[in-house]
Amino acid sequence: MQPNTDRTAPDPEPTAGDAAEAEAQAQAQTPAARVPQQSGGDTPASAPAPAPASARPRVTLRSDLRAGVLDGAVALVITAAIFVLLYARIRSRASSTATVMPFMADDPGGFWMYFLSQAFGWSALLWAWVTVVLGLLLSGPRPAWLPMSVPRLERLHRTTSLNTISLIAAHALLFAAELINHDTDAWYAAAWTAFVESFVPGGYASGTGRIAIPIGQAALYLAIPLGLLFYIRHRIGPTTWRVLHRFVIAVYILSVWHTLLYGTNVWYDGWFRTSIWLLQLPIAALFLLRLLRPARRSQRLTAPSAHPGSQAGWTLRLTGRILAGATLAILLAVLATGRDGGRAEPPADTSSTHNHD
Repeated sequence: MQPNTDRTAPDPEPTAGDAAEAEAQAQAQTPAARVPQQSGGDTPASAPAPAPASARPRVTLRSDLRAGVLDGAVALVITAAIFVLLYARIRSRASSTATVMPFMADDPGGFWMYFLSQAFGWSALLWAWVTVVLGLLLSGPRPAWLPMSVPRLERLHRTTSLNTISLIAAHALLFAAELINHDTDAWYAAAWTAFVESFVPGGYASGTGRIAIPIGQAALYLAIPLGLLFYIRHRIGPTTWRVLHRFVIAVYILSVWHTLLYGTNVWYDGWFRTSIWLLQLPIAALFLLRLLRPARRSQRLTAPSAHPGSQAGWTLRLTGRILAGATLAILLAVLATGRDGGRAEPPADTSSTHNHD
């Protein structure tokens, strides 16, 4: 989930995505052919030449996994805190989960894996949110008040991306483990059923899960390749990587959609569901700002006459800006009116199954 950036001189400041692309290009050149560039795109004759690309450590999956240990530890601590909160709320019957599935409130200890799966799902959504925000800050105008440098933001963006994938996977695996734990069939039959229901689109054939679980599966199956393509960008080419990387936002949208549909904590109207909608405002605003003031010159929306032969591309960029603005307006309307799709009252009876009807 790395940012999609590629500035063209004389843009004032290169982003870390440019550094990654420049590094890949430099590795294909001989040392004598490498020409270092400054942030403005022109290298003054009196300026000292920076270290060659070969002297800088290359970003690899292994190095980012090592760098992401601290970030992952923080994610686990937050997941544990969320688990304690969810468990306490279900025991006190303050959680709407107790309304949807009261049998869990009667025996919370017997369903601890379900609550842990929920905790990993919430921390995954939080880490996905942070990852998207960092990506938008890197690919658009960076606020002057931001204390971190571009390389540090880029590395944090990569590590939160990797940890998001891990958190989503843990969420799905624990959901499957919970299904196995309460299946009365033989272990191998229970394991197969849990695998189909948790990881095969359409395998979960009851209740809201018929729609919500395939959406969550799509988020997981898109997050893995899109998050890891950065590490083979020198093989697939920077242009291909940038095109594919644009679909990262879809992973986040699918994750939010899955949460609003299937998260029993946010089924009903209330502050918990409202907070999910509130979190989308910064994303929508940053995305609109990124489109209005893109880092790459080629993505700027100038007059159509300035782009001869590319009327379709100009129209697409204009449409994207209109849709982003409309999304922000819709979010504001949802929060102002309180019509956020939440259920007004609990269902009549869902006390006997996991169906989440």
